[in-house]
Amino acid sequence: MRVTSALLLSLPALALAQDQKPMGVFGMDFEPYFEKAKSYIPASMYSPAASASAKVAAKNVHVLTKDNYVDMLKPSVSAAAGSGPDNWMVLVSGGNKTCLGRCDGVDRAWNESATVFAAAPTAPKLGYIDCDQEAILCSAWMAGPAAVWYIELPVTAADQSKPATTIHTITLNTTTTTVSDIVEIHTKKGYEQGRLVDGAFHPFDGWLAQFGLAIPLGYVLYAFSVVPSWAFMIGISFISRNVMNRRIGRQDAARTGGAGTVGGAPAANQ
Repeated sequence: MRVTSALLLSLPALALAQDQKPMGVFGMDFEPYFEKAKSYIPASMYSPAASASAKVAAKNVHVLTKDNYVDMLKPSVSAAAGSGPDNWMVLVSGGNKTCLGRCDGVDRAWNESATVFAAAPTAPKLGYIDCDQEAILCSAWMAGPAAVWYIELPVTAADQSKPATTIHTITLNTTTTTVSDIVEIHTKKGYEQGRLVDGAFHPFDGWLAQFGLAIPLGYVLYAFSVVPSWAFMIGISFISRNVMNRRIGRQDAARTGGAGTVGGAPAANQ
């Protein structure tokens, strides 16, 4: 009976506690601050749609590396001889090292565009290069984030000749790029407005690739990129001092030899 009475007396206090907002330290109400902080969190970070598009991208986007890109970027085996090119769209992206953490928006738009392309029968094949993980490949291609490489892989002709591979690069704005911007690169041939890749650094037709020198050169370029500038300055200083010391040494030797000839022994008739 006493327990029942105590419970009845505590019911008004419990009801009042439910109506009150949680109070922080020193009686301050922190709920408005939490709500304001939540407003700064992008919806895509916890959006189910973003999670679904990431799963679709994982299934339909081929991750390219320095070891597999030659075998991956090939025309379809079922393509008839003399038919149109096999189109690829490759996103060159990066993380904190190569894109300074600004490629997240482009990556999300790319993942969402993968769901759009997945429903289109004439969509290009999709590839992805992370320059943080594949610095050698990005150096060999002279590629950097954030950009789309639109690659038209030609099918071998009936006479077994291989036409040139056409590549256009389209630079993406890391803050304003949308799904429609990426999709229209293919649907509206926006790639034609991009830069045409040619010359020695062409990944397939350049002489570096034809002689197997593209990836070795990528290692060299990457090594130069990671060496700090002060190390180059020290090296140049040592080389210049060595050259100057040798030149001064030769000049001193020439002066010494000339002085010996002028002040030599007198003639025999003297």
